[in-house]
Formats: sequence, structure tokens, C-alpha cells
Amino acid sequence: QVQLVESGGGLAQPGGSLRLSCAASGFTFNNYGLGWFRLAPGKEREFVAGISRGNGRTYYADSVKGRFTISRDNAKNTLYLQMNSLKPEDTALYYCAKHRLPLRFTIGTMVDEYDYWGQGTQVTVSS
Repeated sequence: QVQLVESGGGLAQPGGSLRLSCAASGFTFNNYGLGWFRLAPGKEREFVAGISRGNGRTYYADSVKGRFTISRDNAKNTLYLQMNSLKPEDTALYYCAKHRLPLRFTIGTMVDEYDYWGQGTQVTVSS
């Protein structure tokens, strides 16, 4: 069955960095686009970054553009999110997700475009 397991969250100071990983199994990894979303207290789950299958085109929410980098290692079936210049407003539970449609090069930004989700990893940015 499809499994997505995030890791790498934790406590960081403002201006600091964290790298999230998402280990995937149970599907043909390279056939699907993937995404990172986050859920902060009192807010709805929001898109952070997405990456297409294949050559890995990327797309970012305006709030993280220039600070976060999404990447994938198809040989390791792993998705990454490098987060630099962290801000307190980046504090949230971060989820990786698999796009529901295979063999597409589009990048989904909506929650309902994804069909499997990890359990989330907490990122807290505070001094």
C-alpha cells in the first residue's frame, strides 16, 4: 500500500534552516507529481511547494518562494524540502502528498489533487 513518511522537522530559530524528507513506498515514485503542504493552528491546510514527475519542474507558494526548495531523488523514492531563512510564520505541521493522477507533468496546488498523505512532521520556528 502507499506510504509516505515525513521526517526532519523540529525547532529552529528565525533565520535558520531545516530539511524535511518524505520516504515513499507502494507506488511507482517517478510516475507521480508530489507536493508539500502545511497546517498551522487556526488555518486551513495550504500548499507550500510542488514538483512534477520526470525532470521535476517546481512551483512554490509566494510565501516561501526564494527561501524553500523542493526536490526529489527518484532512485531513493524520497522527496525533500529544504527550508532556509525560516520565519515564525512558517511554524506548522508539514505534510508530503502524492498527486492522484499518474504520468502527468502538471503540478497540483489544491488539496483535492492529492490522494495520499503522510502523517506530518512538526516545524516550529521560535527564538
